[in-house]
Amino acid sequence: MSLGDDHQSSGGYGGTGQTRTRLPDGGGDGYGGPRRSGRSSSRSLVTVVGVVVLLIAAIAFANRGGDDSSSADEAAEDKPKTSATAPSGTQPVQSGFAHDEQGAQSAAANYAVTLVSADILKPARRAEIVQQVFVADKQAGLRDKFDKAYSKEFLKNIGLDENGNPVGGNTYVSRTMPIGSKIAKYSATATTVDVWCTGVFGTAGEKTTDPVSSDWFTMTLQLRWVDNDWKVESFSQKDGPAPVPGDNKASSADEMSKAVQEYGGFTYAR
Repeated sequence: MSLGDDHQSSGGYGGTGQTRTRLPDGGGDGYGGPRRSGRSSSRSLVTVVGVVVLLIAAIAFANRGGDDSSSADEAAEDKPKTSATAPSGTQPVQSGFAHDEQGAQSAAANYAVTLVSADILKPARRAEIVQQVFVADKQAGLRDKFDKAYSKEFLKNIGLDENGNPVGGNTYVSRTMPIGSKIAKYSATATTVDVWCTGVFGTAGEKTTDPVSSDWFTMTLQLRWVDNDWKVESFSQKDGPAPVPGDNKASSADEMSKAVQEYGGFTYAR
């Protein structure tokens, strides 16, 4: 699915890791080092005596008047706290991009994800997206274009109700992943960025007429620097570049629906 199959012109609208194995240090039995001969028994006795002496010294040091537990606690608090990450579905911040070429590319990639998302099909979210993504003097006209493009009839044809939600127990997916971006034209106030994308689009369900499929396309976004941020002035879309299709076996409707529900989507980060 693409962002409006009939809208290719500017202002169109949307539609190894490696595992490292630790080997033994020597050519012994494979469990941490080579075997030792009986000649080392005298050295072992000296080692045991040394360990006992060190243990007694450690106990004496710990029992001195001062209590160092507080410093240990402070050291523990200084360590960074980590936690597992999981897709939450929470919308990330999509504003405040840097005023340079890299910031423009980051903005364009994030906006491409938003403009080809399932949210753009929902009237309640669409107005918010237009206000967030586009320059102020283009918002009114684009709202009208989006509303006409995503009419009730259009939504019905892809298995959605008038609010952009799937019907009949189906699951709708429209997710875009930028593969790369490049600056086509740059200035401090106006920039054009090409974003090469792939994505999955369609409805997962037993009787769907619009099954989930993949797509490759390039979005060109004209950005303007306003209010200390990059905003979209207009955009267009064209097919490709597309690689040779792989030989992956297509998943069932249940598998695809489960994947859509369990795996949260991402926005592009640079």
